[in-house]
Amino acid sequence: MSQVLHTPPPAAAPPATDLAALAARHGLSVSGARPSLPQYVRQLWARRHFITAFATAKLTAQYSQAKLGQVWQVMTPLLNAAVYYFIFGVLLQTKQGVPDYVPFLVTGVFVWTFTQSSVMAGTRAISGNLGLVRALHFPRAALPLSFCLQQLQQLLFSMAALVVILFAFGVPPAPSWLLAVPALVLQFVFNAGLSMAMARLGAKTPDIAQLMPFVLRTWMYASGVMWSIDHMTSDRSGLPSWLGPLLQVNPAAVYIDLMRFALIDTFRASQLPPHVWAIATGWALLAGVGGFVYFWKAEERYGRG
Repeated sequence: MSQVLHTPPPAAAPPATDLAALAARHGLSVSGARPSLPQYVRQLWARRHFITAFATAKLTAQYSQAKLGQVWQVMTPLLNAAVYYFIFGVLLQTKQGVPDYVPFLVTGVFVWTFTQSSVMAGTRAISGNLGLVRALHFPRAALPLSFCLQQLQQLLFSMAALVVILFAFGVPPAPSWLLAVPALVLQFVFNAGLSMAMARLGAKTPDIAQLMPFVLRTWMYASGVMWSIDHMTSDRSGLPSWLGPLLQVNPAAVYIDLMRFALIDTFRASQLPPHVWAIATGWALLAGVGGFVYFWKAEERYGRG
């Protein structure tokens, strides 16, 4: 005689609304949920000491294995400037018609390196620190911000060498040097926002880090680092008339030219695009706020998958 076993039907799962009410009643929340934007800003501010300490530690460790140590913080951009001077200034003669070409070039290289290094470090900020991201709970924007702050510290070391170069080539100190401070602040905000945007893209697609050197190299050539946009796109150059204004409002070129205008007395206001400070502020706000919000929207997905 066969016996039929009847399995009782599974109990129906409680509605999601009941689970949400139960969790709220007992003070439970989703693990790793994205906080609100104001709360996220407060969390970052509470960890400001971690951000600065992490940036300083990374900067100190960067050349810890080299015999010259932290001297490379100044030597690296100087050697880059020397190579660019030989190739562009001597071989391609881009120095013709540009007064104080060496200070002009070194300023461009130092300021451009700040943006370039910030973007590259930001691209790898999440994908290159997955162990830290998965082990500790903290606002992930602290990583690209700390890397950008590290590059600002690097630039400040380089600026000491730049002052020596300015003196060596007869550029006297002037009150306009104070304009370097707001220019650097605006560039830092721009770099930080761009770094956070690239951090989100790099976290999702790590291969972007392999593509970025080619993108940045193209951007550098279009930013007047080694040549004067105003001189090369003049009426005598034969280039389209719209090209000069387009290159001048390029954000990297804007911040480079602001620093040249602040530090080099032969770099005149006529070489700047109209309303240059408004353009610099606009780029900083667009990249800074936009990049921060774009990064925050994926906060709960970093380090997962």
